[in-house]
Amino acid sequence: MAKRPGWLENAVFYEIYPQSFLDTNGDGVGDLNGITARLPYIRELGCTAVWINPCFASPFGDAGYDVSDYCRVAPRYGTNEDLVRLFSEAHRLGLHVLLDLVPGHTSWEHAWFRESMKAERNEFTDRYVWTDSIWEEPCGFGSLRGISERDGSCAVNFFTHQPALNYGFYRPERPWQQPMDSEGALATREALKDVMRFWLSRGCDGFRVDMAGSLVKNDEDGKGNIALWQDVRAFLDREFPHAAMISEWGEPQLSLAGGFHMDFLLHFGSSHYNDLFRCEAPFFEGNGDASAFVAKYADSCRRSEGRGLICIPSGNHDMDRLARHIHGDNRKLSFAFLLSMPGAPYIYYGDEIGMNYVEGLASVEGGYNRTGSRSPMQWDDSANAGFSDAPADELYIPIDPDTDRPTVQAQLGDASSLRSEVKRLIAVRQAHKALQSLGGIDFVCDGAKGKPLAYIRSSEGERIFVAVNPTDKTSELTVDGRFGDIVYRFGEDIALSGSRCTLGARSAVFAELL
Repeated sequence: MAKRPGWLENAVFYEIYPQSFLDTNGDGVGDLNGITARLPYIRELGCTAVWINPCFASPFGDAGYDVSDYCRVAPRYGTNEDLVRLFSEAHRLGLHVLLDLVPGHTSWEHAWFRESMKAERNEFTDRYVWTDSIWEEPCGFGSLRGISERDGSCAVNFFTHQPALNYGFYRPERPWQQPMDSEGALATREALKDVMRFWLSRGCDGFRVDMAGSLVKNDEDGKGNIALWQDVRAFLDREFPHAAMISEWGEPQLSLAGGFHMDFLLHFGSSHYNDLFRCEAPFFEGNGDASAFVAKYADSCRRSEGRGLICIPSGNHDMDRLARHIHGDNRKLSFAFLLSMPGAPYIYYGDEIGMNYVEGLASVEGGYNRTGSRSPMQWDDSANAGFSDAPADELYIPIDPDTDRPTVQAQLGDASSLRSEVKRLIAVRQAHKALQSLGGIDFVCDGAKGKPLAYIRSSEGERIFVAVNPTDKTSELTVDGRFGDIVYRFGEDIALSGSRCTLGARSAVFAELL
């Protein structure tokens, strides 16, 4: 694996959906200058890095995940110069910035695709995945058909307006399925490197890569995608060795082998992430079962052989808000877990104040059921919650109409608020190397139904015992060793004596192990 950037070792990320963070020009849409203006807020919370969802030129059929120009900031967000200024200001504050890279598809408005649709051959003919005949669809992918003079159907990666870029097929089975080493597939790979080179040379610190395991087709065991990303990693090692690469893959043993530094546990697939936060009986709501998650997490650690980091986010732009399923102080217990696990944690904007999932919204820019998790950040109790000076009916997405909606302003001065607890937890994490990204983990209790979740984090001789009990019953745990000082506690009826821990209902404790 490539050398890991040192700043990832204690990184805590803050994810920003740019159109919903802060509007500085009154058009109802958040912008880059709004992000720059709020970087001190993120730094004060204790976060060390920012992930910005796509901010490139786009027709916004999928909220910017349908890119029409990878090297130009969308005008509604500002200019390339504004983004470079954001990088500079973040670095001045000690923050790092990841951009969201969408390498698997573009918008059908991208210049590459317009050229690819032409009947006569050109340098973009093989930039996308096309069949040889309009009557043949690229089975299993969905397709665009009958939209141009070119004879063929073009595979899509997600929505119909997102044609799939061609990185080749690991096992070509049809004449039109080009191998990974074909001229067209290699040209696409080089174009991807050019995009990365463009932004890294301007101050970007790396990328979160969308759908990273989907580029090479007919690749059931991931070997083709691993090989592709190893090649990209070799390029980065030569030219940008400090660039951080985080994958949306959900299979750490594959993505980390490909040279990524970190992989996300996703809300779909086999991670059992939803067992914790988003299901009929979430663990952190006090009546669920975390044992399948623990088993899968431990298996992922074993299979990835310590090659990189596994990230557990509070949420993101594609899933329900944490607060939709976890209520009251159970949200604080959720963050006690999130901010004490290995890997770099990610906080989705607004989760630190418990922003609601806004029910009943019509889909905005391809959001559909996700739209309720993308509402504007709630800064204060002024008009539009301090997000924008635009008329309310001109906002990108309506503000949460709840009169009791949480705000940053209200929570900043409240020591008992969720935000204050998140800030305290980040500070505890940063004060103890064992709790940071690279610390080891050994589970003491797997959170089976009715039981707490407990584990020991360790690094360089330091051991920290972590126990989180969202149930309504007191639990007792025994560890190998004896307890020292408590470094964090939340809730009542917590007692440590020798090697025994008594953990009250709806409580959490971090304690040194001697």
